[in-house]
This record gives sequence, structure tokens and C-alpha cells, in this order.
Amino acid sequence: MIDSLAVVLLISGAAFFLAGTVGLLRFPDVYTRLHALTKADNLGLGLIVLGLILEAESAPAAGKLMLIWLLVLTASGAASQLVARWAQARRIAPWTR
Repeated sequence: MIDSLAVVLLISGAAFFLAGTVGLLRFPDVYTRLHALTKADNLGLGLIVLGLILEAESAPAAGKLMLIWLLVLTASGAASQLVARWAQARRIAPWTR
């Protein structure tokens, strides 16, 4: 039962990574691409980490996985903030119809 749940979480996480990649390729401007990447990739990584935690052999291994996830959340938030500020400084306007 736990193995099945882990597989579902891993596949769901991979699907969110795929959705983020599609958003990166399809969305028209920097800001919507950042939104797609940060939301989908953070949720995808969270699901993958949860799936891996279910399969972890010990509590310290599960804790390391959680720490990695928290560090990636922090880094991706900071990186997307820097990219958005760079785009604003260069007056890159959002795409409008």
C-alpha cells in the first residue's frame, strides 16, 4: 500500500514538472513563465520528496530530504525574485493582448 502511494506521488510530481516545462515553453512573457516554473516545480518537487520519504529507510534520511526541499524552495523563490526584478529594471513589460 505504501509503495503504491509512493509511486502515485512520484508520478504526480513528475507530471507537475512536465506542466512547468510546458508553461516555460508556451507562456508569452517573463512573468508568466516565472509563475509557471515556481509554482509547478515547487509542488512537483514536494510531491516527489513525499514519495521518497515514504520509501526512506530512516528518519534522518527523511529529514535530509525535507531539508533539501526547503533549501530548493528558498533558492527558487530568491532566483525568481531576482529574475523578475531584472526584468522590471529593464522595463520588460508583461505581454498584453
